[in-house]
Amino acid sequence: MTGRPQNDLLRQLSPHDFELIAPHLQPVDLAASHILHHAGDAVTAVHFPCGSALVSFAVPVEDDREVESLLVGREGAVGVAAGRGPSLAYSRIVVKLGGPLVRLPLRALEQAQQRSATLQELLSRYAECQFAQLLQTAACNATHSIEQRAAKWIVSVHEHIGEAEIPLTHEQLAGMLGVSRSYASRVIQMFKARRILATRRGAILILDAAALRARACACNEAVRKHFGEVLDGAASADT
Repeated sequence: MTGRPQNDLLRQLSPHDFELIAPHLQPVDLAASHILHHAGDAVTAVHFPCGSALVSFAVPVEDDREVESLLVGREGAVGVAAGRGPSLAYSRIVVKLGGPLVRLPLRALEQAQQRSATLQELLSRYAECQFAQLLQTAACNATHSIEQRAAKWIVSVHEHIGEAEIPLTHEQLAGMLGVSRSYASRVIQMFKARRILATRRGAILILDAAALRARACACNEAVRKHFGEVLDGAASADT
């Protein structure tokens, strides 16, 4: 493919490192609900979401429910932690919001890392950031209210796609929060009563972004700060 995809991690690569993987990058356009991996599947490729595409990690729990533990958009990649050898997916990894992604066979990534210490360093740092994001999610689920967590997830999707209208159903939000659909609907109704959100068929409309952020916990900001510090440090080390 020619040019750099709309993915921040790929755009942070040096020209030399990007050239190592460019011939192996495969553009794909995937719809919402497309499953990249089921839990237990062998991970054979890394996926880089581009533009407004979003991928989620859904961990199965009791009663046939799943809890969203991670959202990955154009800032990162899915499968990077497996870049040093074969790995099995722990969760169901599914496209949350459809759009363009770039697929890189894991074998091609392993070969490129063997040829470039800077590529290996950057992706190792990104894997560290993703692990920190998972830790923050675990802490968030244990300490923050459903209202705070709902606001956090909606703000996160809003920041990823840059639109006030978010293609997110009550059922999908319930999955993010690990609660029943009726519980998620009650939270949405509370935000609607305060004129923070409105709903349309299959979507949530943000009316007051500032008020929504004020009701969200600070977990998104903590993760964003860590990403900046760790990945900017990798860029500085390369120059």
